[in-house]
Amino acid sequence: MTNNQPDHVITIKTSEEVELLYQANQIVAGVLKLLESKIVAGINTFELDRLAEEYCLDHHGQPAFKGYRGYPASLCASVNEEVVHGIPSKKKVLKEGDIISLDFGVCFQGFYGDAAITVPVGAIDSQTANLIATTRMALYKGIEQTIVGNRISDISRAVQQVAENQGFSVVRQFVGHGIGNNLHEPPEIPNYVQRQASPRILAGMVLAIEPMVNMGGAKVKILKDQWTVVTNDQQPSAHFEHSVAVTSQGPRILSELTN
Repeated sequence: MTNNQPDHVITIKTSEEVELLYQANQIVAGVLKLLESKIVAGINTFELDRLAEEYCLDHHGQPAFKGYRGYPASLCASVNEEVVHGIPSKKKVLKEGDIISLDFGVCFQGFYGDAAITVPVGAIDSQTANLIATTRMALYKGIEQTIVGNRISDISRAVQQVAENQGFSVVRQFVGHGIGNNLHEPPEIPNYVQRQASPRILAGMVLAIEPMVNMGGAKVKILKDQWTVVTNDQQPSAHFEHSVAVTSQGPRILSELTN
């Protein structure tokens, strides 16, 4: 989602705050693991939303997206050419060969977690499988650059290079973001290198890095529901996201399931 913070102050988190962010993100990771296990032809995205919200509430979290700027669901479920922010629906039934981006956020004790995965529905063609693998690799190459002294643009460059080296394109209208007491905080983390200087990466930053990679062109549009983002050329898109804490020992991925 886009950033709506009124200021540009990047907050540095204490070790105690990072632990709460870790706990929030572990709920997110649990939701995504559950949903991944449920992805089969014939399930609808409304049911996935129900399962996600139920798991979140059972683990003492609150769905972060529900009601956020009027978003009507807990889960963003984006199928095939849908890039992000797909609204779950009983009418949207998954079929063999589809891919689905599952993006979920949690608020836990005033701190936020946010992560996303893209999952195949049954067997998919090799080019689409490569799109998913490349987007996931772009995420991890971006995370590798999340070290003290680097710039945000080093993350952007790593993501862009991985995607474009495979002949894919990165979405430019939507970005990663800081995360903490708010779902979206500074800094913005584009998935491509911008001309202007970007902030230095400091210990205590927590960043939600989220490559969105299209098989075709980079251009996207928003549908009439005012949420669902689709590729202009109707080619498929993949999306992965982790929330990452910057430490003096290197990046700590908060949203990778550890238990």
